[in-house]
Amino acid sequence: MKAEERVVIVGGGLAGLRAGERLRELGFGGELMILSAEKHKPYHRPALSKEVITGELNPRELGFKISDEMEATWRLGVPAESLDTGRRVVGLPGGEEVRYDGLIIATGVESRHMPGAPRQDERVHVLRTVDDAVAIRNSIASTQGLVVVIGGGLIGCEIAASVRGMGRDVAIINRSDTLLGGATGKEIGDFVTDTHRAKGTRLALGVKILHWMRQANGIAIHLSDGQVLFAAVVILAVGSVPSVSWLRGSGLVLEDGLMCETSCHVVGGSDVVACGDVARWPNLRFGGVQRRVEHWLNAVEMGRAAAENLLVGRESSRPYTPVPRFWTEQYGMRIQGAGLASLATDTTTLSQPTGDHRTITGFVKDGKLVAMVALDSPGALIRLSPQLFQQNTVTRPNREDTLTQHIQRRDQAAQPVAEQPVAPPPPAPRAHPVMQPMRSAPPRYEQPRYEPAPETQQYPQYADPVAEYQPELEDQEQERELEAAMAEAFLPRRTQAPSVRTRSGGQPRLLVRSGGGGGRSSARPPR
Repeated sequence: MKAEERVVIVGGGLAGLRAGERLRELGFGGELMILSAEKHKPYHRPALSKEVITGELNPRELGFKISDEMEATWRLGVPAESLDTGRRVVGLPGGEEVRYDGLIIATGVESRHMPGAPRQDERVHVLRTVDDAVAIRNSIASTQGLVVVIGGGLIGCEIAASVRGMGRDVAIINRSDTLLGGATGKEIGDFVTDTHRAKGTRLALGVKILHWMRQANGIAIHLSDGQVLFAAVVILAVGSVPSVSWLRGSGLVLEDGLMCETSCHVVGGSDVVACGDVARWPNLRFGGVQRRVEHWLNAVEMGRAAAENLLVGRESSRPYTPVPRFWTEQYGMRIQGAGLASLATDTTTLSQPTGDHRTITGFVKDGKLVAMVALDSPGALIRLSPQLFQQNTVTRPNREDTLTQHIQRRDQAAQPVAEQPVAPPPPAPRAHPVMQPMRSAPPRYEQPRYEPAPETQQYPQYADPVAEYQPELEDQEQERELEAAMAEAFLPRRTQAPSVRTRSGGQPRLLVRSGGGGGRSSARPPR
């Protein structure tokens, strides 16, 4: 290889991290640079609305373990400001430009603005980053009185449960009459609503905020039903918007996120893929309509899928067709879901309560099950979830240029002519397991708790990670192994390192080094 390739990952969250790791697992030997607007390396975001706010965890305990063998250049606190796909450069502050050969966009989302909310007031917060969580914790600790959470979705309800668990008075303001109604269905939503009320949470449901009045000792919030809530602290949890402002003028399609093809390749970009919350793509398992999925597990799975498909190129890539899953825990209740409940036109009860509140709601469209949500029923959800794969099958496109054919042509092209003397190969640099082309599972994944399903099955048989995942972070290495196994249940490992087609359509060009057993040279070309 004449010069090393450079892959740039824009976004230093979980999706970007898993994408970078997958590149190395598949043998990518070039330069890997990760640009992150945050000043922190990737960390466990689900804990922000729970253990961090309550003070049970120190922010320093949230970070994921990142192997030195990943050998990435981290540019923390350096947000991307522009993208020129023609010149293949990412613009940074101060006029700096970073050139790329392959680009992975994983910039995630930002907290949605609420019109009229006094965001300039230090008592008004959003929750998106670890710094936000610390600010909320400090604000609660330094005040007395009512904490008001605006928004009755997953994050809003988690925050309210955490604050109530700290012994503080808390209220939820929500435009809907039911908490979590859209995500869980009416039956489970009503139970969650009743549980919050029974735990002492004040609920202002089915109302709008008419206006705010800032005062020295609090903020008065006037509601459409005549109530006035006087808040010491306000937390806005009214949703999010994709972080795509830096892409304006790039020529890419920005419509509720960054529009992608089924393979995570960005529409209008060459050698550009996207993953995580920012990506909007057609999931062929659910009708092929462009959607975004803002779930923790999707960041893991899509990050890995995007990295794979960047290496093999558009023509040889596989469509990314997951069954989205989520979980939340409030007041000891565990709520887990799989599928896309937003598609449903009707609901049905899949598992009747047996003397307690345990239940599973099925979401149905055109007589087909498209989602299910379980309340404290992890075992039943595991048994029933294969129905989502059976009833929502994927018709994979026929591709003449398969991954296997790519690898065979690459290996044949690398064979020397028989009549010519073959020079002995140079000594290989120290080879790290995650950098070698994957002919077997890397050491840290040798004994995963869940085995990936054979590709010949209609749907993967897996112990649902939504049911098994524990939010406690006592053993992050075990959590990481579990997370890898969860992702592999949907992304079976490839046994060879992929190659990528040339931009001109000629012979495939490698984004992996073919010599030295996957080791990498320390020499890098000037940029």
